[in-house]
Amino acid sequence: MNKKFKIKKGDSVIVITGKDKGKTGNVLSILKDKDRVIVQGINIIKRHRKATQESPGKIEEIEASLHISNVSHVDPDNGKPTRVKYEIKDGVKKRMSVVSGSLLDK
Repeated sequence: MNKKFKIKKGDSVIVITGKDKGKTGNVLSILKDKDRVIVQGINIIKRHRKATQESPGKIEEIEASLHISNVSHVDPDNGKPTRVKYEIKDGVKKRMSVVSGSLLDK
C-alpha cells in the first residue's frame, strides 16, 4: 500500500478547516501510514512532563498532527490555497500551482 502525497516535507501549506483555519506554516514531517502531517506552529497542544532527577517538571507546547485533507498548498504568488498539477519538462516532473501556474518545487 504505497501512498503518493502531493504534499512534501518543507512545503508551505495553509489550514483550510478546523480551529487553526487560515494559518500557514511549513510541513515538518509526514505520517504516511496515518494520512497526517505535522505543520510548524499549527495545532499546538500542551504536554505535562513529570519531574525526574535530571530535570524539573514542565508543560511543553508541541505541534500535533493534522489530517492531510485539512491542509492545502499555498500559492507562491498570491498566498491563497491552491491545488497541484504536474508537468513534465525536459524529462523532469515538476509540481505547479493550478491557480497561478507558478512552480511549487524549489
